[in-house]
Amino acid sequence: MMTEGLFYDTLRQALWAAVTMSTPILIVALVVGLAVGLFQALTSIQEMTLTFVPKLAAIVVVFWVSMGFMTQTLVAFFNGHVIPLISGGS
Repeated sequence: MMTEGLFYDTLRQALWAAVTMSTPILIVALVVGLAVGLFQALTSIQEMTLTFVPKLAAIVVVFWVSMGFMTQTLVAFFNGHVIPLISGGS
């Protein structure tokens, strides 16, 4: 039976895995957004697609590059926390 403490520990581990997996994408989105915003401020270009397209392209590239890391993190979480809970261990 899952106790309240075990539930919150599993939830904490799941949230930490989500933060770990999303960090590379969020950092790249932040850096590209700041660079494009600075470029727009310096050149007075206010084109909406100029902010969207480079950020989307950078996110897709980083997602593709870090897909193996994300998969390993998710598999480690499931093997270490979720599957033992399903099988009845603690």
